[in-house]
Amino acid sequence: MRNPKMYAWTSAFLLTLVTGTSAHAQKIPLVYNVENTGIHTPAPPLPGIDELPVVKTLPDPFQWSDGSGRSTRFKDWGRRRAEIGREIAHYEVGEKPAVSKKDIRADIIGDTLVVLVTVGGETLRLTADITYPEGKKGPFPAIIGIGQGSGSLPAEIFASRDIARIAFNFTQVMSHTQKRGSEPINRLYPDRTDIGAYAAWPWGVSRIIDGLEIVGKKRSRIDTRRLAISGCSFAGKMALFAGAFDERIALTIAQEPGGGGAAAWRVSETLGKVETLGRTSHAWFKESMFQYKEENVSKLPFDHHELCAMVAPRALLVLGNPDYEWLADESGYVSCQAARKVWETFGIADRMGFSIVGGHGHCQLPQEQYPEVEAFVDKFLLGKKEAQTNVTIAPLYEKVDYERWLWR
Repeated sequence: MRNPKMYAWTSAFLLTLVTGTSAHAQKIPLVYNVENTGIHTPAPPLPGIDELPVVKTLPDPFQWSDGSGRSTRFKDWGRRRAEIGREIAHYEVGEKPAVSKKDIRADIIGDTLVVLVTVGGETLRLTADITYPEGKKGPFPAIIGIGQGSGSLPAEIFASRDIARIAFNFTQVMSHTQKRGSEPINRLYPDRTDIGAYAAWPWGVSRIIDGLEIVGKKRSRIDTRRLAISGCSFAGKMALFAGAFDERIALTIAQEPGGGGAAAWRVSETLGKVETLGRTSHAWFKESMFQYKEENVSKLPFDHHELCAMVAPRALLVLGNPDYEWLADESGYVSCQAARKVWETFGIADRMGFSIVGGHGHCQLPQEQYPEVEAFVDKFLLGKKEAQTNVTIAPLYEKVDYERWLWR
C-alpha cells in the first residue's frame, strides 16, 4: 500500500523540480484585495531615541518588535509586516492616512480616471491618464508609472504585451519639495503637516487604485488584481513605498531608488558621498527622523531591507546603477540580499530580484536590464510561470561581504 505521507512529500519534491516552486509556495498569495491586511493588528512599542538600543547590524525582519522572540512562519508574517510598517511610519515618514471608500467618488472620462476624495468637507481631485492597448477590449493588467505611464521604464515593454499604462501625477498630492501645510493633501489633513512625501505620495497611489475598484473593471478596463508600479530615482523610492504600503500592488519595480529607497541607512553611513539619512531631503521624510542621522542611525529599530521586505510575499524587482555614487548601490546590494532572505524563507525567492549594472545614464534602462524587467512583468502581470525571475545580478559587488551585516 502506498504511504500517503511519502506520496505527499514526493509530489511536493517533484513540483519543486519541475517548476522551481515549492508546494507550500503555491498557497502563498501573489497579491491581496485590500490595501492593508494588517490594519487591525496591535501596535508595536515605539520608544523614543533615548530608550532605543544600538543595533549595529541590520535588524532581524522576523523578530517581534517587543523582543519576545521571532517567527519565520508565513502565517505570522502579516502581523510582523504590519509592525515594520508602523515603525517606518512612526520614525520616518508619518502615518499614511486611511480613507473609507464611502468618501471617494470616481469616474472614467475619456481615457482619464478622475478620483474625488472628500475629507472634512474638503475635496481633492486626482486625475490619471490611461494608455490602453490599441484595438483590444480588456480588462488589462496595468502599470502605474510615476509621472508618466510606465515611469522611466520603456513603454514598449508594456505596449508589446497589451499592458495598460496609468500615469500618476504626484504633484496633485504633494510637490517634490513640499512646503509643510501648503500642499494639496493638507487641505484634507490640515493637522498632518508632519508627514513626509513618502507617506503622502503612496496615499495618492492608493486612491488611484480605489478609484479603479469603484469604477469597476468593466468600465475601467483594468484588472486590479494585476497591477504594477514603477518609478526612478526619487520616484523609485516613491514606487517602493507605495508597493510596501499597498498590498493590492502585485509587482513593484523600484528603479535606481538610492538612499531612502532600497539602500540601508546603516550601510550607507559607512560609504562615501552617498545619500545617507542626514543628507536626504527633509521634504520627503518626517522632520523628527533626522535626529537619527550619523551615529544615531544604529538606534533605528528597522532599516530599509525591511521596507523592501514589506512587499513580500508579492513581487519586487530593484534596479540599480553603480555609476552614480550618490545612489549608494553597494548599500542597496547589501539591503537587497538581506531582504531576499524573507522571500527565501517562505520558499518564494523567485518573487524578489535585483539587477545592479552600470554603463548607462541615470533612469535610462539599458538593453542589458530588459530581460529582468520583462521576466518579472511576464510572470507577475501575465502569469507566465516559466519566466526566469531568480535574478541576483550585481557584478561590481560580488566580493562585498553582505553577510557581516545580517542579524545573528
